[in-house]
Amino acid sequence: MKYYSLAVIIGLVLPWGCGQKKDTIHIATKPMTEQFILGEMLSLLIEENSDLHVKITKGVGGGTSNIHPAMVKGDFDLYPEYTGTGWLVILKKDTLLPPDKLYAELQKEYSREYGLKWVAPYGFNNAYSLAVSNDAAEKYHLKTFSDLARYPDRFIFGAEYDFYEINDGYTDLCAYYDIKFKKNLDMDIGLKYEAIKSGNIDVMNIFTTDGQLSGANLTVLDDDKHFFPSYYCATVVREETLKEHPELEGILEKMKGILTDSEMAGMNHEVDVKHRSEREVAAEFLQKKGLLKQDNHGK
Repeated sequence: MKYYSLAVIIGLVLPWGCGQKKDTIHIATKPMTEQFILGEMLSLLIEENSDLHVKITKGVGGGTSNIHPAMVKGDFDLYPEYTGTGWLVILKKDTLLPPDKLYAELQKEYSREYGLKWVAPYGFNNAYSLAVSNDAAEKYHLKTFSDLARYPDRFIFGAEYDFYEINDGYTDLCAYYDIKFKKNLDMDIGLKYEAIKSGNIDVMNIFTTDGQLSGANLTVLDDDKHFFPSYYCATVVREETLKEHPELEGILEKMKGILTDSEMAGMNHEVDVKHRSEREVAAEFLQKKGLLKQDNHGK
């Protein structure tokens, strides 16, 4: 009878007794509430529908400028990204395209240049827009940016300092739509919502998924001539990761078209204003959509 050393026995037993270690998918997010929520949604869906483990790196400093090269290098497997950012910042394009054509071109160039794939646009567009009070929208029949041009010198515009200084900001916007405001005010970004609520301004610039939009009694106007770039959000994933885990793409596709601008704004509001955890808010939304079991994912 042969006698085996304890070390050999342990070596033989451990892989079977403890099970194989799960593969880990590394998700990155930019330093903003919306991205934290989206990262949790992706994590919950992957863990719910596969044997994969997920690690989220939240709030990567520098956002796209640091996440993108780390993706190419292989430090991260996937992250939520915006079409306008990919087009303007990564591909360094200066000619805008309609949203559907923009997405198709992004897919081609990201695959060819970086081995990355855009998957399943979530449905919402976190872009610049303009908002007016519901009362003003009803009184003057305001639905689009062009509608503002029909009332020269009637409305007071408010925005943070940067919006007056950036390219494609206030000056270019007014020229593009031939809008003439009665007055424009430079104000802190955190004061705009209070200013329009109190009537100190009539029109302000916003991001379409601002958490403060929820319950603010504002009408977001349609950029009917497409002045601002579109910033539809989708998952960017390494093609190599998809080859290693072919089940992953089908899981990521579950995010396709599930979010409107107002729904994303509502979730941002839950975290920013009501101070709920990103994971809890993400789990609750996915459960409502029938994409996650009713359990303790959000706890």
